[in-house]
Amino acid sequence: FNMQERHSDRERYFDEQARTTEKYYIPYIRKCCPELPQEVLEVGCGEGGNLFSFAQLGCSVTGVDIAAGRIAEARKFFAERGAEGTFIASDIFKLTELEHKFSLILVHDVIEHIRDKERFLSGLQKHLSADGAIFVGFPAWQMPFGGHQQIAHSRIVSHFPFLHLLPRTLYRWILRLCGEQEHAITELLDIKSTGCTIELFNRIARQANYQIIDRRLYLINPHYKIKFGLSPRRLNGVIAAIPYIRNFFCTSCFYILKKGTKTVNHY
Repeated sequence: FNMQERHSDRERYFDEQARTTEKYYIPYIRKCCPELPQEVLEVGCGEGGNLFSFAQLGCSVTGVDIAAGRIAEARKFFAERGAEGTFIASDIFKLTELEHKFSLILVHDVIEHIRDKERFLSGLQKHLSADGAIFVGFPAWQMPFGGHQQIAHSRIVSHFPFLHLLPRTLYRWILRLCGEQEHAITELLDIKSTGCTIELFNRIARQANYQIIDRRLYLINPHYKIKFGLSPRRLNGVIAAIPYIRNFFCTSCFYILKKGTKTVNHY
């Protein structure tokens, strides 16, 4: 079952996300925030796999995604499993439908696609309850597949580590040489310009007026247990303490954020 098939079989992807959330994300979140959140919002929810496990625990869940097709699939998958959830197809920057606050906001594998990260993070505060928390997860940009090149059709591109770190012109040339479609090339080059390092995230979180309550850096992403059978492993403490170098080894960064004390202008 290769990576391309995995990304095209969205129901399988939904189930894998749900299992990873149940086994790893929820225990981590509850370690930092012991009370189970009553209302959960996920920004960039895709098909809703991450939210499904929260719904199973009785939480009220809402998912927002800019891709209407993903939202349609989320509604379908939830309905087929008898789960309750609200799903909205919208750009979070333009969303006006969310009137109440959420005790937990999930931002998983999203921040690395956002161009104006500080504006995005800052704006989330208007949807967050006073003592609520934000769970952010993302791959460090310089890690072997930090450019999301595993989505490529070409086996060479999808299996070649660090390819995304090549100069932009050379990277585009290789993608074309390997037969990638123009829309895929555009997506891969977009993430090259928006990818997120640990240092960048630390800085924008502070600038957007958040306290970093907890951070966990992984050498082996917990999701790899479900995808590849690899047991999660945290990054060695010595390497984790070395700025910039740590990005090459960190396949997933987990953060828990809470509101700071400054007044913030939203979106």
